[in-house]
Amino acid sequence: MTKKKNELWEWTKALVIAVALAAVIRYFLFAPIVVDGLSMMPTLKDQDRMIVNKFSYDIGTPKRFDIIVFHAPEKKDYIKRVIGLPGDTIEYKDDILYVNGKAYKEPYLDEYKKKAEDGPLTEPFTLEEKIGRKTVPKGELFVMGDNRRFSKDSRHIGTVPMSKVIGKTNMVYWPIKDAHIVTVK
Repeated sequence: MTKKKNELWEWTKALVIAVALAAVIRYFLFAPIVVDGLSMMPTLKDQDRMIVNKFSYDIGTPKRFDIIVFHAPEKKDYIKRVIGLPGDTIEYKDDILYVNGKAYKEPYLDEYKKKAEDGPLTEPFTLEEKIGRKTVPKGELFVMGDNRRFSKDSRHIGTVPMSKVIGKTNMVYWPIKDAHIVTVK
């Protein structure tokens, strides 16, 4: 009888430890997320399932062109690409991104730019026109979706406080046939 009780106790401890470990990993390190909508096309498709690396933003600062997940003002989580970092000036002119006066290539937009026959993919703007400031505020990010014509992003909701960033994501794991690591070429 004692042996059975001891075995049951060991299984119970193992199960409790496994559940606690899974909760810690999900809450503090990694979490699954589902892409909801077309704002990140062609890079990410609606209903792609991804892993959010929460740990990456606890130990470092975001980099330009990272894809991040953040809590948006609408009480919803958004997936967007980091375009502007604190202190940056941002401008779009003739479908070209200028950060601090320097032109940047955005190869992830090439497919959509080729298809855009009725004007630019990204309408011209300056940061000041969109947020009323010349530079991205300290502790905040300017983000945009890759599907520029159909993305609700910093052009509409303003800059994103880094405190609202959940983490970085770059791994699509579902559907299996589309599993890949998202990279900027």
